[in-house]
Amino acid sequence: MIVRFGFVAMSLQLENASPSRTMTFTNFSKLDDREAGIRKLERIAEDNLRSTLRILKHCNASKIQMYRFSSKLIPLATHEDLADWDPLSTLNPTFQEIGAFVREHEMRVSFHPDHFCVFSTPRPEVLEKSELDLNNHVRMLEAMGLDEATKCNIHIGGAYGDKAVAGERFIRQFGALSSRLKNRITLENDDKTFTVSETLEIAEQVNVPMVLDIHHHAVNPGDTGEEELYGSLWPRIDRTWQLERQRLGIGNAKKLPPKIHASSPKSMADPRGHADFVEAGPLVRFLRHAARTSDYLDCMLEAKSKDEALFKLIGDLELMEERGEGGVKVLEGGSAEITV
Repeated sequence: MIVRFGFVAMSLQLENASPSRTMTFTNFSKLDDREAGIRKLERIAEDNLRSTLRILKHCNASKIQMYRFSSKLIPLATHEDLADWDPLSTLNPTFQEIGAFVREHEMRVSFHPDHFCVFSTPRPEVLEKSELDLNNHVRMLEAMGLDEATKCNIHIGGAYGDKAVAGERFIRQFGALSSRLKNRITLENDDKTFTVSETLEIAEQVNVPMVLDIHHHAVNPGDTGEEELYGSLWPRIDRTWQLERQRLGIGNAKKLPPKIHASSPKSMADPRGHADFVEAGPLVRFLRHAARTSDYLDCMLEAKSKDEALFKLIGDLELMEERGEGGVKVLEGGSAEITV
């Protein structure tokens, strides 16, 4: 199985390349000239996009083919007091430049809208804001000219006192969204509420691919043991990606493989928190099991040390290979071959 590794948003190896510079609405509201304030927001967003392009070029130079965009590219993009502002009209050329680079180098990119994008909510105003936030992310992907193979990953959301009812409400409210939004979604199990098996059942019902977070599963396994995860659930997760490739007319699993998230616990006292780096051993153990049924896999590292965590992981995999710990062969850049 060929595994590609990626990282999230920031690069710690590039200086002055934050893609998440921002301005609070409090500071915006203090400005006397509203139009000048909007121009300032657009300049910040342009800087964020330029930093994003720098990071993508850094990835390409290092043969890293996976990257997750910051969700904070455009400050205050969905703020209710700026509803008449359409920043994409101004920023469109830079978005197009980013999309062209992604397509040219065949990179896999994505968004992960923030935790307040929840479709299990019982509150209409939260549902409305969730749809607005998702629409903003999809519009950015459309501005880049990236097709529906490029996804936004979300969680199901809270249980609100009754997980079964919340799951049914998610199915109903998510199902009411336009196909334009639904076709951009992947669903991920979370670390407190919806387990792997529960998330997979809902993903199958709403016909979207599932992203398995192996760290979240470790701290929120529900009744799912390793035998069930590897024996029946992982092949079903893989199947959600097969169905998506069929929908999109993609015949080769290499072009849109299943995706997982990987991270390590911050500490014994904070097992849900993400550590600076990713332990190679537990990750490779999962990958060897996945290699029984999958030929390709993409793995997003959710480590605090971002690209440095990816490079350290590759170095650790090289050490495993040198020690003759079977089943690991490091390929160029941010990828490896894993065998059973």
